[in-house]
Amino acid sequence: MKRLIPFALLLLSPTAAFAEAEDKELWISLGSDALAPVSEAFAREGWSVPAPSLSKEDVVVIPVRESQLSRIAEVMHDRFNRCAGFVTFESRDEAEQSLVPASDASTRDLITYTIDNATTANCLIGQMTEANVRSTINSMAAYTTRYYTSSTGVSAANWLRSRWATLAAGRTDITSELFTHTAWAQPSVILTIRGTTLPNEVVVVGGHLDSISSGSTAPGADDNASGIASFTEVIRAAVACNYRPQRTVKFMGYAAEEVGLRGSKEIAAYHKNNGINVVGVLQLDMTNYRGTSADVGIVTDYTNSAQNTFLRNVINTYGAGITHVNTTCGYACSDHASWTNAGFAASIPHEAVVSQGNPYIHTTGDTIAKSGSTANHALKFSKIAAGFVAELAKGPTGP
Repeated sequence: MKRLIPFALLLLSPTAAFAEAEDKELWISLGSDALAPVSEAFAREGWSVPAPSLSKEDVVVIPVRESQLSRIAEVMHDRFNRCAGFVTFESRDEAEQSLVPASDASTRDLITYTIDNATTANCLIGQMTEANVRSTINSMAAYTTRYYTSSTGVSAANWLRSRWATLAAGRTDITSELFTHTAWAQPSVILTIRGTTLPNEVVVVGGHLDSISSGSTAPGADDNASGIASFTEVIRAAVACNYRPQRTVKFMGYAAEEVGLRGSKEIAAYHKNNGINVVGVLQLDMTNYRGTSADVGIVTDYTNSAQNTFLRNVINTYGAGITHVNTTCGYACSDHASWTNAGFAASIPHEAVVSQGNPYIHTTGDTIAKSGSTANHALKFSKIAAGFVAELAKGPTGP
């Protein structure tokens, strides 16, 4: 079981234990259409071609080594434009059990969705600026890489935790902590605003903080400094408005998404195994590259349809002309899938139709310059996230 620990207790670089860890065997699930390209890439590297241990419908489970995850991610991006395109598991049993459908979140007792908290939503949105979102993108992208095993990946997580703690200074109901993962160095980051009247009901807003590239650097400005920046502005606005949510709100920066949703999978499992009542999850992964005429692509697979309808209503109410269309990933394309697979309601508004998203991700060219050197598009997602939090967590603002 993972633990939330105080910031000061985490080292600023990977420990010797991580650095010297053996190249352990892991298991991944991926689409059967990707098995041949992955096998071909393994053969070119001189690696043993993995044999599926189990397949079901269009998904297969194969054994891999941890060092091979980044190469698999390259294949997924280059051949299928998928990010990451597979889910990583610590054991064969866990991987094979993932092929058994979990209870659909649509069968859970969902909360009643209403749009009636305009004062709070408008205060949050009114506080937001493009410059603040852009600043966070630039700060995150300044790290050489945020890869989950790198020292700079750990430093980026520490910086994010510190940034959030600074924004929340003076609020005793807000905590900013690190969620450690025993299998790799980079922690996830969680900021919690405790609910006033319904503290045991939890609203989650998250996005991954790691990055990946086949080149020497991985700025990851869009993938996913942009998503982190979009909801960091919600945190700042919540403090500025003295927002006091009725339900507990958790903002999460996930580690190790690019190598199979590993961080969010552990966090979602922690919440499920500890009986934490997560009533809704919003994922922001890539928010600053407008690849289509519509501002937002609402992903309809691996998400909850009822919550997606609520999300559309939020956009229509508070989006000030933000346009949206439906889109699909066709696979577990981001951390929302971890929550969906754990039985929670999750949604993800994407920066464009998925098939026409940012072509520069997973390269050294994923910079803010590819988005016109502004955060104008990402600011739209800050507003969407603000409306989502105001209407799902409820609660007033105050003097």
